[in-house]
Amino acid sequence: MSDTLPSVSAPDDVGASDFSFAFQPIVDSHTRAAYSHEALVRGQNNEPAYQVLKRYSGDRMAAFDAACRAKAIEVAARIGIHTHLNLNFLPSAALNVAVGLNSTIEAANRHSFPLERIILEATEVEAIGDHAHFAQVVNEYRRAGMRLAIDDFGAGYSGLSLLSEFQPDIVKLDMGLVRGIHSHGPRQAIVRAIAQVCVDLGIDFVVEGVETVEEFAWFTDLGVYLYQGYLFAKPMFEAMPPFHIPDPN
Repeated sequence: MSDTLPSVSAPDDVGASDFSFAFQPIVDSHTRAAYSHEALVRGQNNEPAYQVLKRYSGDRMAAFDAACRAKAIEVAARIGIHTHLNLNFLPSAALNVAVGLNSTIEAANRHSFPLERIILEATEVEAIGDHAHFAQVVNEYRRAGMRLAIDDFGAGYSGLSLLSEFQPDIVKLDMGLVRGIHSHGPRQAIVRAIAQVCVDLGIDFVVEGVETVEEFAWFTDLGVYLYQGYLFAKPMFEAMPPFHIPDPN
């Protein structure tokens, strides 16, 4: 596909030297190995994400969005990530599909990072703005071999409607539903329903923001095995952090 798209570079005012990435693992409690690493944007000296994001807005956001994925792939290849790689994706910013798609493919090819190991993350709120446009943009990436995750699922109001119209490969449960779930009956009922829908649709289910063994134990009893959160590992700047999977019992 990279042969059929025009080569498009980000504008000069979006410099890859202005930012870098920290990485946090998504762990598989069955295999006790890292399934993927999410790339989290940081300043060049590990400044928090908001300090980077505030420099880009409006018509600069699409170019920044594309430049982020290209830089994340470069850093991931440099530090030797051999798992999947989760990259944030802003459908509302990527109106020019060629810019984002081509820069991602070029970066993956340049650093010998297989496209099949790239997972794009869009939040539920971003995804539901325009279902038709969202599907059109994402399907271009899927045709290139990449997969899609819906992040912060359950934080918005149209999540199940989104799943009925467009099925992602992965759903990442919003941490607001995770917090204290072992002692919160209404959240438990909601999460059980979401998890069953994912099973029925063949969607992988990731629980993010897990911070306590009690939360981990409840989801383990539900049959969940993909997790992300401080209980397992905190993000590490330009490195793969060591992780620990505790005994949930």
